[in-house]
Order: sequence, then C-alpha cells, then structure tokens
Amino acid sequence: MASMSGKRLVIFGCGYVGSALARAAVAAGATVEALTRNPEKAAALRAAGLAKVVEADLAAPGWHPQIEGGADWVVNTVSSGGPDQYWQSYVVGMQSILSWAGRAGQQPVGTLVYTSSTSVYPQGEGAVVDETQWAHGATPNGRTISESEVLLKNAPETAVRRRYILRLAGIYGPGRHHLLDQLRAGATTLTGTGGHHLNLIHRDDIVAAILACLHAPATVGSEIFNVADLAPSRREEVVAWLCAQLGRPEPVFDGTTTARRGGAPMPDRIISSAKIQQELGWRPQFPDYRAGFRVLLDAAGRP
Repeated sequence: MASMSGKRLVIFGCGYVGSALARAAVAAGATVEALTRNPEKAAALRAAGLAKVVEADLAAPGWHPQIEGGADWVVNTVSSGGPDQYWQSYVVGMQSILSWAGRAGQQPVGTLVYTSSTSVYPQGEGAVVDETQWAHGATPNGRTISESEVLLKNAPETAVRRRYILRLAGIYGPGRHHLLDQLRAGATTLTGTGGHHLNLIHRDDIVAAILACLHAPATVGSEIFNVADLAPSRREEVVAWLCAQLGRPEPVFDGTTTARRGGAPMPDRIISSAKIQQELGWRPQFPDYRAGFRVLLDAAGRP
C-alpha cells in the first residue's frame, strides 16, 4: 500500500468499514482521527493507535470544535444506526460534516470520500447498472441516501476541493456474513426466492477503493463510482455453493417477497464496477463470492 506519511485523515461514522480503513491508514503512516457514537468502537480505535477519537453524534454540531478542519482527507462511512435513523444519519450527518468543513478561517478539506449505497438505484429486471443510470432511489431509504449524495455534490469548494461518492454493493467480510450464519446454523428455509442476483463487496475491497480515491492523481476530479465484485451471482447459486462447503443440505426458499430496507422487493440487477477499475485501477482482491467466503470459512474452521 502507498505511504500515507505526513497526511491527516479524519473518518466519520467509524464503524465496520471505517475501523478497517483506520487500521490500514495508521499502518501506512497517516495521522488518523475518528468520530464514532459507540464507546466500545471508540476504545478499540484508541487501542489501534489513532491520534484522536471523538465520541459524539455526527448529526449534532457539538463535536465541531473537537476536530480541527482543513484535513488532507476525510471519509464519511456513517451507517444508519437503525431503520428510523436514515434521515438523521445520512442527510443531517452530511450537513454537519459540510458545515464543519466550511467553517470560516480554515482550509477546505482536500478530498472527501462518502460511502453511499447501490440502494439509490431503482433498476431491476436483470439490468446492468452503471453510474450513468437514474439514481434517486426506489424506497424512502434509498431516496434519503440519494439526497445525502446531492448535498456532497453541491458542496462549495470553500468546504471540499474534491469529492468521491462510492456506491457500495452488499457488504460482507469478517464478522459480517448473515447468509453464511443462517446456513451454518442449519436453516432449512430461507425467506424470498433465489432467482435474483446478489451484488456483493468484501469489506477489504471497500477499503482498497477508498484508498484508491484518496491517492487518485490530481487529473482525476470529483466522481461517482460503483463498488461491487466482478461476478454477481444468483442467490440460489450462492446458497448452493455455501451449503456444499458446509456439508449441509440446501434449504428451500419460501417464495415470499424478499424485501430490502424500505419495503420494496429485492431487485434483480447487475451492478457494474467497470468505471472505478478503468479510472483508478482498482481491482478487488475478492473478485467473486467464492473467493471471499472461502477465506471466511477457512478462518472459522470447516464443520
């Protein structure tokens, strides 16, 4: 990984992805500061060698004086905090960051990376979805995340010089693998159907995508990138492969609507990450679900 020595990185909403990024950046020599509302995560981040960890609600302005402005790099990896917290976490949280970044008398942020979601895309029916597609959400939650993207896109250069929006596919990785947990526990029935494609991305590949943005040459301006692995596969295929690895019989799908947050049916589509590969040279370490889950299975021990 490229050296980050002499650079100052601030990570907001420093949870599952942000913590992995923080550890990688500290190892690369960056001065890393973070904000989280979770005391346990704050303690773990301090133990990882971060220069400063602030425990606060991102959406409230009370933390603004505690973190100096003008950082070389800022990354917003906030999560919702619950089904009723989308607006507060994503929209009000982004407003808070931009207000902090644009305070009078300080330098603007050099580069800001925001980990958004492919839930902003309403497309289905097997469509291949790239960054040129309409992206205002099919659910209330998707529309909320889309609105937070608009805030960043429209931020003045007095607050942020360069900004990247990363629309992440379904996140999995160490400690985060719900489907694998269900099958390992011996589930005989899964809700929904198996015919739609799962668009997945491993946590470590997200970190690599963020770092690619932070290190992007000056010739690459503000952009939106999809971040997904290279081989979206149907849910039934993923389940069958995992069951074979676990030595368990395949469960049946109960045929109910597989709903995502916000209540809409799970869409069948293929998220394309060709743009970030072409423009930043990013390539996933785990190009498909087999590569990613095989490491998780080996780490946990085969049954």
